[in-house]
Amino acid sequence: MQFPISLPLRKLPARHAGVVMPFFLSFMMSGIISFISILRGVGWRGLTLPGWLGAWGLSWAVAFPMVLLLLPVVRRLTARVVQMDRP
Repeated sequence: MQFPISLPLRKLPARHAGVVMPFFLSFMMSGIISFISILRGVGWRGLTLPGWLGAWGLSWAVAFPMVLLLLPVVRRLTARVVQMDRP
């Protein structure tokens, strides 16, 4: 997937992928989940951008460290459930 806008940024070394991927994943998922939670709690009429952004910030502040802590556990559980092909 390519994005239409290309920023002239240097890429990080591959060794940082273990933190960068959970960073983006937790950021996007916490935004979606906080939006659904706020919408369900207050409805369309009570939904405000500042309210959602505040909930998102709090959600992400919890989600990112949790993803970093739980990722090794999830990898081990996945390895127990999925047959990994070895080259």
